[in-house]
Amino acid sequence: MKKNKDFQENIIKTEYSEIMQKSFVDYAMSVIVSRALPDARDGLKPVQRRVLYDMYDLKINYDKPYRKSARIVGDTMGRFHPHGDSSIYEALVVMSQDFKKGMALVDGHGNFGNIEGDGAAAMRYTEARLERVTQEAFLQDLDKDVVDFIPNFDENEKEPSVLPVKFPNLLVNGSDGIAVGMATSIPPHNLGEVIEATKAYMNNEDISNAQLLRYVKGPDFPTGGIVTNKDDLKEIYETGTGKIKVRGKVEIEELKGGKTNVVITEIPYPMIGANISKFLSDIAALSESKKTQDIVDITNQSSKEGIRIVIELRKDADVENFVNLLYKKTRLEDTFGVNMLAIANGKPEVMSLKDIIAHNVEFQFEVARRKYTTLLEKENEKREIQEGLIKACNVIDLIIEILRGSKDRSMAKSCLIDGNVDGIKFKSKESKIMASQLRFTEKQANAILDMRLYKLIGLEIEALINDHEETLANIFRYEDILERRESMAMVIINELDELKTKFAVKRRTVIDNVEEAHYVEKEIEEMDVMFLMDRFGYAKTIDMNTYERNKETCDNEFKYVVNCKNIGRICIFTNIGYMHTVKVKDIPFGKLRDKGVPIDNVCKYDTQREFVVGIESQSRLNLYQLIFVTKMSMVKIVDGGEFDVSRLSIQATKLMDGDEVVLVTSLFDQKQIVLKSNDGYFLRFGVEEIPEKKKAAVGVRGMKLGAKDFIDEVHYVTTNSNNVIEYHEIPLELTKIKLAKRDGKGTKLRY
Repeated sequence: MKKNKDFQENIIKTEYSEIMQKSFVDYAMSVIVSRALPDARDGLKPVQRRVLYDMYDLKINYDKPYRKSARIVGDTMGRFHPHGDSSIYEALVVMSQDFKKGMALVDGHGNFGNIEGDGAAAMRYTEARLERVTQEAFLQDLDKDVVDFIPNFDENEKEPSVLPVKFPNLLVNGSDGIAVGMATSIPPHNLGEVIEATKAYMNNEDISNAQLLRYVKGPDFPTGGIVTNKDDLKEIYETGTGKIKVRGKVEIEELKGGKTNVVITEIPYPMIGANISKFLSDIAALSESKKTQDIVDITNQSSKEGIRIVIELRKDADVENFVNLLYKKTRLEDTFGVNMLAIANGKPEVMSLKDIIAHNVEFQFEVARRKYTTLLEKENEKREIQEGLIKACNVIDLIIEILRGSKDRSMAKSCLIDGNVDGIKFKSKESKIMASQLRFTEKQANAILDMRLYKLIGLEIEALINDHEETLANIFRYEDILERRESMAMVIINELDELKTKFAVKRRTVIDNVEEAHYVEKEIEEMDVMFLMDRFGYAKTIDMNTYERNKETCDNEFKYVVNCKNIGRICIFTNIGYMHTVKVKDIPFGKLRDKGVPIDNVCKYDTQREFVVGIESQSRLNLYQLIFVTKMSMVKIVDGGEFDVSRLSIQATKLMDGDEVVLVTSLFDQKQIVLKSNDGYFLRFGVEEIPEKKKAAVGVRGMKLGAKDFIDEVHYVTTNSNNVIEYHEIPLELTKIKLAKRDGKGTKLRY
């Protein structure tokens, strides 16, 4: 390929790290400003703003029929927000959910999800329209040039850069979002309180955050609840960051027969969604793990009317202690992390309560200035036309004479504006002189020429004069508002009062200082239980009476049957030489036919790389020794006291490369040990030949093995059993195997 002689290579050498840094910063700022964080002025993210403006542009007003959500989403995506329909529909859904927002901005019709975490129906099934508050407080006056309009993504249309919201929506509805390297989390507040705080700031811009808290008591979550750390709010609203502790509201219902119901009627705000089902499972877990034995039944009776979770307690239950247990061990008391981060003057900024109000108030003054400037211009235009029409009515005969004597509209218009009488036929010389003195403006002349004859009726002229007087009054009022900040402030305050009267609701969240919940855990009455684990690894405990009645069934159906204390621990030994401990109270206690729980759910036992080779109770280990036997025929006895540890997992024995533990059992009444290899060799020798070692030792060889042979079974000759096993489906009496010494080759049995 020949190079073009006119082509000149221009290679720019740049440090790669600098390009990456610049590109990442550009990307981060794009996400921060254009997607994830709200604007301090209107409290909206771009997607929310675009959805509301699109609904306004489509005239889907609160007093008009609902429109399909798919229509709104598609129109928004095609015109303003090219980031996929799911994010747009999600924004639409959230703005309609009154349990997430301080006040809903969209009136949803259909399944828009619920407080328990169920999602909304597909957008093709749901409908929506604007709420009245959105129309009157968010979108009003957009036709009066109150905000800047910017090109959309393809520059074919214009969209507002911010909505002219009339109150600090960032506080009222709150916000949450994750950007790149930063996140925002602002709780919702009460509209009436925020309006009063805004008015207080407008009357005294030197007001402090502490003084503003006289009006804004704290967050007002739509789910209600109780804020328990009132004293911390001052610092939180001063710095813009902190943690708010929220509790659900609990009511006690006394029933017949001495029973009591604990009824949860309000939940902490962070619990909304799937966390309600998690809360219910946590309550059930308290009963299963024996943290409490007071629960009889749990029912979720929540409906459209509100939250109602009923916990039925036993007759003798300590209700106060149980409620404190819920606060301590479940999400009935939760934390809302506050980080009041928003876009202010084009940059992300963590703001105090006063900062947010100040930004919105300054925005309100800017909106009012632009609004009344536009209105003043329109009133001045109206005055000009009205004055022209009134003047024309006074010389209406002359006007008619000019119109009748003119050849066309332009000739008559020229006469009205400049007094040009050339070519116009007049009835008298006086009329011509008077016409030459006319000096109407162009707008006035057009209005006169467009005026219809019925306007000459006396009542119409009187109405025109009255309209003119009203126009003059409006001009005087608008000029006063624009010239005096006090007058503009009064207009804004009056609008705020009107919004408060129409849309404010009573506070739902209680703000108080509440002592930390203290739960006194009842001491568990010590008793013996039987630990049962089947060959699939499902474990449970049963009481001793149940075991005694079903002893044969338990011994036959379960791989491990261990006597232990309900306040003790179970030690689980695995093939890779580890011991895992689990509290007995963490293992479900129940009936013989209950399934139990997988043992790896209650300890660090890893089913992917290890399996159980022995289980003992820790109390038994303190009384007896343990015998370890490995695949490579290494044997040893270890004092059980070495395994009395508090750690959840320890290395129970040392293994050679490629070796693993075959069996671990306590030394109780065993007289001889029988090792059986994979090739069919049996070696029986006395237990006393096995030396006692430390748990960190490898041990000694118990049996000589062939090149590829290994120990696969271990049996014991005891004084309390028949000492018979099955070998190739034929009974084998262990005592008939030749008694030998340790470290022998053993005897090969053939069947």
